[in-house]
Amino acid sequence: MNPFESDAALNMQGYHSTSNTHKYSVIIPTYNERKNLPIIVWLLARVFEENGLAWELIVVDDNSPDGTQEVAKQLANAYGEDKIVLKPRAGKLGLGTAYIHGLNFCTGDFVIIMDADFSHHPKFIPQFIQLQQAHNFDIVTGTRYRQAASPPMAGTAPGGVHGWDLKRKFVSRGANFLADTVLNPGVSDLTGSFRLYKIAVLRHIITLTQSRGYVFQMEMMVRARALGYSVGEVPITFVDRLFGESKLGADEIVQYAKGVWALFTGV
Repeated sequence: MNPFESDAALNMQGYHSTSNTHKYSVIIPTYNERKNLPIIVWLLARVFEENGLAWELIVVDDNSPDGTQEVAKQLANAYGEDKIVLKPRAGKLGLGTAYIHGLNFCTGDFVIIMDADFSHHPKFIPQFIQLQQAHNFDIVTGTRYRQAASPPMAGTAPGGVHGWDLKRKFVSRGANFLADTVLNPGVSDLTGSFRLYKIAVLRHIITLTQSRGYVFQMEMMVRARALGYSVGEVPITFVDRLFGESKLGADEIVQYAKGVWALFTGV
């Protein structure tokens, strides 16, 4: 049998006319991101074009009152409606459902989820792709808490956080320590939201995920491990948002703690 025609080999091959034959769909949920959106789109376009990658951006906007949708339409005119795809919703319906909504419109064979506020810099995407292709991972997730990629890969720098005060760093570390101790998810940054998925894997996991809001990301990783999917990690530097207000509050912290317990008892 020709090894390039085996199921494993065909699973690693894409169907697009680029050097790596794959297409990457980026889903970005937005709410009041009018100032951030043009810059993150420019950065994404530069990264994908410089690396010869096929791509598209799905903007899921929750009826932002600041004109985010109008900006997205202008960007679609500038970059092409095949590159910038606006799929708005009627109101604020939650982070998890935003990804579910955006997934319905993806045409790539890989999906990248990330924030629009520069917390996640597109410069790390080529490293995600490199690690995924080296090991045929189902998922690659960014981590703030590793000094090197897992498994090791040349060219990465230690992860970290910039722009947070000591209290917020303590809360984040504590949240990840709690989840790691209780759930043993096999990844160092369970609350991160910068990830690369094989689209079939994301569709499978997302149909089983019950949480909403910030617990959604955590449950995705816990279920991925329970289902036996392979996960690699790339260290990233997380930068606090440049424009607008953080969406993390006391309610989200309480929901996180409840979510850890729910996953411990239910997955």
